[in-house]
Amino acid sequence: MNEHEKELWENIRSYQIGAAQSALSFSDRLARENNWSLKYALRVIFEYKKFIFLICVDKGPFTPSDEVDQAWHLHLLYTEDYWEDFCGELLQTKIHHGPTKGGQSERVKYTDLYEQTLKRYESFFGEKPPSDIWPSTEIRFSKVNFIRVLKEDYFFIPKKLKTILSSWKNLKK
Repeated sequence: MNEHEKELWENIRSYQIGAAQSALSFSDRLARENNWSLKYALRVIFEYKKFIFLICVDKGPFTPSDEVDQAWHLHLLYTEDYWEDFCGELLQTKIHHGPTKGGQSERVKYTDLYEQTLKRYESFFGEKPPSDIWPSTEIRFSKVNFIRVLKEDYFFIPKKLKTILSSWKNLKK
């Protein structure tokens, strides 16, 4: 990294997203809304900041992991913080989020962009991205069948229950 990039990275890395005095912090909200531990949410936020840094120094285009995208989506909801403080003052550039238009050509496009993002990450940071936050392309684009639900309205039974029950029965033998 050159001196400008080092300074930019330090500014992004140390940036506090959202109001510091909030009863529900950005990291707490990210954890709650995604059913993550706070420790994992903080790691995702760190990876989100790396993603934003890559966009600033490499000019992309890039595609985030789903986890990083969740942090980005939430940050976009903090409109004043995102647009004025983060993009406007800190980064001094506009970073827009462009969703897919759908269809096979878009799937191929974003799959390729994700592959390039993983390679650029490794090249720039000198290490592979953590696989629990940046999964393989196959995993990243296979888990797209989800909806937002209120936990109070539904029971959740993992599809792996059959495996769990089978293991439990084997233990009893």
